[in-house]
Amino acid sequence: MMWIAVLCAVAGAFFLAFGAQRQGSAVKSNTGGLTLGGSGFLRLLTNPRWVLGLILLGIGTALNVVALTLGTLTVVQPIGAIALVITTIVNSREEGIRLNRATVVSITACVAGSALFVLLAVNAVRENTHVTATEELTVVTLLAVVVTIFGGTFILFKRRLKSFFYIVGSGMLFGFVAVLTRIISKQIFDPNGLFLLNVQWYSVIAIAVAGGLGSWFVQSAYANGPPELVIAGLTVIDPIVGIAIGITILGELRDDVPAVLAIAMAGAAILAIVGVIALSRHHPDVVKRRRAAKK
Repeated sequence: MMWIAVLCAVAGAFFLAFGAQRQGSAVKSNTGGLTLGGSGFLRLLTNPRWVLGLILLGIGTALNVVALTLGTLTVVQPIGAIALVITTIVNSREEGIRLNRATVVSITACVAGSALFVLLAVNAVRENTHVTATEELTVVTLLAVVVTIFGGTFILFKRRLKSFFYIVGSGMLFGFVAVLTRIISKQIFDPNGLFLLNVQWYSVIAIAVAGGLGSWFVQSAYANGPPELVIAGLTVIDPIVGIAIGITILGELRDDVPAVLAIAMAGAAILAIVGVIALSRHHPDVVKRRRAAKK
């Protein structure tokens, strides 16, 4: 089952990469680098490139759901970092962008940090196949706090927000979506035979709200930066948030984890996040936008 999960996650990464590139270029041409609004989003619904990207993202998401159902969150989620490399190569060739050294180093830090984090996490966590009602409610409550913070900031400071805000926001929100997806899938396939009757209504509402706001942030990030940044948020911040929840709330951390291993995991996570920050500052497209804004 684990190998099938890994294969589904790898295939999903390819679909997510190409879907992100298609949607990113469509949003960029639609908004001209300006903030995405309601009318602009409606125009995107008639854009063939954006719709194709949506389909590819849908297939990639479905494959990731299957992977999360068959495998563990710790192993499956970081595999998505492959999409960052694919998106960077595809977008740079299509847009005729020559990647600078800082961008290459940033992407390397993202992928290396994510890969190291999961390799270390595999030896530090145990698969928790049963989530208690208290743990599930704790996840939903924490998600409500995150939605309030990011949603409120978006409403109050929409015109002043940069792409990094949307990247971090979407990454955190979809990290919760991944956790709730795994919880709900486990409830549906519970041996008690109740299927959907096991699923809690507040988890369904929570995943819908987080998914909706996260999707809007993704489209806004496309309008304010290159697709590589969006993928960086979804494949680096997303799994780190998901695994952190698994460790701190769902009790997936083993009792005999050495302090050195925990510190190394934290260092790997910091390396990946620093890579995202550096990418958001030094990518050629971001530099070009910054210079245009100064002029």
